[in-house]
Amino acid sequence: MTRKEHSKALRADPQIHYNCAQSVLIPFAQDLGLSEEQANALTLNFGGGMGCGSVCGAITGALVAMGGLNMPQEKRVQLLREFRQANGDVNCAQLLKAATERGEERKCHCDRMVEFCMEWVSRESGLE
Repeated sequence: MTRKEHSKALRADPQIHYNCAQSVLIPFAQDLGLSEEQANALTLNFGGGMGCGSVCGAITGALVAMGGLNMPQEKRVQLLREFRQANGDVNCAQLLKAATERGEERKCHCDRMVEFCMEWVSRESGLE
């Protein structure tokens, strides 16, 4: 299973709710020398924009993965710029508000944010 497929499987699991950060980081766990359980625990509190509508959990999971993959800090700026250009904002509350205004279901919206970050980190890290 590819990292992207793994992420989609986590998001689709009806037994466990994996937040956006977990859904981005867990597929990279092995690359970071972590167990899936450790990656799960590390990102437990980043869902829902750290529980207060702040930075999107998918971005947070991506930033944790990028740090573990020793990607340069300049890539952080690039990710945030590209994410904002593609999605209009980086904060969960604003992203969800815009999704609601478009009539987009929350899970579909969040799945798109996770997919964006998974593809971005995979491409920029060379781990596609």
